[in-house]
Amino acid sequence: MMRRGLWIAVGVIAVIVLVALLIAGSYITARNEMVAKQVAYQTQWSNVQTQLQRRSDLIPNLVATVKGYATHEQTVFADVSNANAGLLNAHSPKAEMKASGQLDSALGHLLMLQESYPNLKANQNFLALQDQLEGTENRIAVERRRYNESLRDYNTYVQQFPNNIWAGISGFKPDDAYFAATPASQNAPTVKF
Repeated sequence: MMRRGLWIAVGVIAVIVLVALLIAGSYITARNEMVAKQVAYQTQWSNVQTQLQRRSDLIPNLVATVKGYATHEQTVFADVSNANAGLLNAHSPKAEMKASGQLDSALGHLLMLQESYPNLKANQNFLALQDQLEGTENRIAVERRRYNESLRDYNTYVQQFPNNIWAGISGFKPDDAYFAATPASQNAPTVKF
């Protein structure tokens, strides 16, 4: 009888240890996956920033080229310079997203100047810079999309059961810093002279 009670006690302890190991294994696996997904979306944000910096580096050259043809368009140049400075001074994803939207609008106005200056359209420096800027804008769009996808992947993971329990214990929270188009980007820029 005593022997049977001992075996039952050992069996119960073994089950408790097994359950504890399964829970610990689930926690460790989920936490490691959350870390990997968080690092992935943060890395993807760095890729967005790299492309924004590339665009920012191209803008002074583009502005200088256009200035030679359109010296009286100072407000357009000021808008581009201010928007570019705003992007360089932004220090959070949300601030960078807002500044990027303002820069998109200002660049649209700058590029519309070519319609008023036929010689500018034919200028090789302008055409080369415009091509580089267009390529950079495409890269930015791709990186923004990848960032949003990786952020969505992370957010989905930390909100699913039982990951949400482990996320709460580990301090992982969903992040709402998705890159979205600004309301102003819904309208094509117009430049009137």
